[in-house]
Amino acid sequence: MKSRIAIAVALAALVIPAASFAEGPTGQDRANAARVCSALRASMGAESFKLAYGTVASKRRNAFGRCVSQWAHAEHQNRLSARTACQAEQSDPNFAASHDGKSFAEFYGKGPNGANAFERCVSAKVKAARAEALSNTVNAARQCKAERNLLGAVPFRAKYGSTENDRNAFGKCVSKLAKEQPA
Repeated sequence: MKSRIAIAVALAALVIPAASFAEGPTGQDRANAARVCSALRASMGAESFKLAYGTVASKRRNAFGRCVSQWAHAEHQNRLSARTACQAEQSDPNFAASHDGKSFAEFYGKGPNGANAFERCVSAKVKAARAEALSNTVNAARQCKAERNLLGAVPFRAKYGSTENDRNAFGKCVSKLAKEQPA
């Protein structure tokens, strides 16, 4: 009987963290996404931003909301990936060898016992992933704008568009080129 209870408790301990990972973006993910979208709009310019994120049906008025939605999901994925990477680093017995002889707590933590090392590790990895994705998106928008100017509107839409009137071509171009950027 005791072994069944122990097994049930162990399984519950495994299921609860897995269920928390299955949830969608948090309020903090959305807040971070809103900051990213504001920076993107400033970097790309309002018109390019609207072309990249807006839809034709709403005359691109929903560009900021769509941007926040997309980036909130990216923020959520970045956080989950960072947690996994930090857990791997934390349990790596050879961590000190590749980090100037410092333990995980010494390398990432602050203060005498490095108690916040895991959170600082996650934060650093999320910020790095966000900066890379932001840079890739801005660079892709610049490339797409230059290509659209070079080709002309109609050939550009034909190349990248995927709707009836190919009005989503700029957004598709930005998405494609941003994903192709080297990591």
